[in-house]
Amino acid sequence: MSTRTYQVRTFGCQMNVHDSERLAGLLEDAGYTPAAESGVPDVVVLNTCAVRENADNKLYGNLGHLRPKKLANPGMQIAVGGCLAQKDRGEIVKRAPWVDVVFGTHNIGSLPVLLDRARHNERAQVEILESLEVFPSTLPARRDSAHSGWVSISVGCNNTCTFCIVPSLRGKEKDRRPGDVLAEVQAIVAEGVLEVTLLGQNVNSYGVEFGDRLAFGKLLRACGEVDGLERVRFTSPHPKDFTDDVIAAMAETPNVCHQLHMPLQSGSDRVLKAMRRSYRSTRYLSIIDEVRAAMPDAAITTDIIVGFPGETEEDFQQTLDVVRAARFSSAFTFQYSKRPGTPAAVLPDQLPKEVVQERFDRLIAVQEEVSWECNRALVGSTVEVLVSTGEGRKDADTARMSGRGRDGRLVHFTPSGAEVDGSVRPGDVVHATVTYAAPHHLVADGPLVAHRRTRAGDNFDEGVRPETSGVGLGLPSFGPPAAPAEPVGGCAVR
Repeated sequence: MSTRTYQVRTFGCQMNVHDSERLAGLLEDAGYTPAAESGVPDVVVLNTCAVRENADNKLYGNLGHLRPKKLANPGMQIAVGGCLAQKDRGEIVKRAPWVDVVFGTHNIGSLPVLLDRARHNERAQVEILESLEVFPSTLPARRDSAHSGWVSISVGCNNTCTFCIVPSLRGKEKDRRPGDVLAEVQAIVAEGVLEVTLLGQNVNSYGVEFGDRLAFGKLLRACGEVDGLERVRFTSPHPKDFTDDVIAAMAETPNVCHQLHMPLQSGSDRVLKAMRRSYRSTRYLSIIDEVRAAMPDAAITTDIIVGFPGETEEDFQQTLDVVRAARFSSAFTFQYSKRPGTPAAVLPDQLPKEVVQERFDRLIAVQEEVSWECNRALVGSTVEVLVSTGEGRKDADTARMSGRGRDGRLVHFTPSGAEVDGSVRPGDVVHATVTYAAPHHLVADGPLVAHRRTRAGDNFDEGVRPETSGVGLGLPSFGPPAAPAEPVGGCAVR
């Protein structure tokens, strides 16, 4: 019998992207292989998001497109997981009875068993757990990139922002033990990965579960001791938990990038209070001042919501004032999206769509002006670029390649010059001089200043992607783990 094939489609945040790597690892451990782009997969997994209002439309639109394919291929299975599955549960099978499996955010490890059970029983399997079954890091992963990797340090969130549905779908914060985080970092670096992003709903509250409020700064410093790890990033911190120790760790640890993504959401203190964001605009701006005092080259990005219920023109102007003062290198901007089950969904004074759109357009114009000014200041400077793939949509037309600077900015460069060693590959590191700046990217069209071939580039050439086995829960400590004691009868307890 031929090997069954799979395809995972991901919607939403970085947490979902990383969960999809785990889903791919689970399926490959169960004997599935990735489907060819031109073929029809035996299993299609939709890993869904529930944050935006159009999430439902995206899911059911995709399921509608898959229905005729399944009718033409009776052995095909469709699975739906992620946040929308956690929220809608059995409703998905009612609205789309051709779905075979529905699983939630707390039991992604169940997918292969649920697929087998659905095939054997010839009926849909819906399994939604209310709390985490196993920490995702204990599951195998098939990494998407040869040079960059996500490493989850926590899941869930203890905040109660009125606009956010995530805590009800991901649960309370659960922290991984530092030794496990570092073991996973070391494992993927040993496979050639140069850059790691530490991932959590609120990374700088890391340590709350085991009582160490300085744990995140310690973790950043410990990553600085990992041989071969060239870049460390993290996302996303919450301003209320940001400490001087984290700023010091960023500044003192050479491989921690001087890049900070810190959600603002609104520049109005009145709106922040209504959002249950436990900081105010002056505190937010003071953190930025402290970051830039320690790291003058730091690039700071943010999230902003426009049109929260009750937002006045004065509130919105205060947001624009903070954007101008903060000088973000870029911002992820969103129109407020009403999500059933959140406190904000029942607040009075929901704003008309045309008002929200007009403010949204003004915000983008101001932010692009700031971004462009910041980027123009970099023309003539030399930047280090970790070469990537898929980020330059016009690269084929312009004969350029693309990658990210240490500050996270997108750089399009010409892969030529006397310093080029053979050819430049995704995963290699180059130094390029910026010749032009746009609001969302930099261009370096001159000859490269330097080019370093890397193992990640070799892996890209060979089609090799890191595959990591699960890392179990361990001791809440930094440094090498102690040797485990021999169990005396019964089962060893972790």
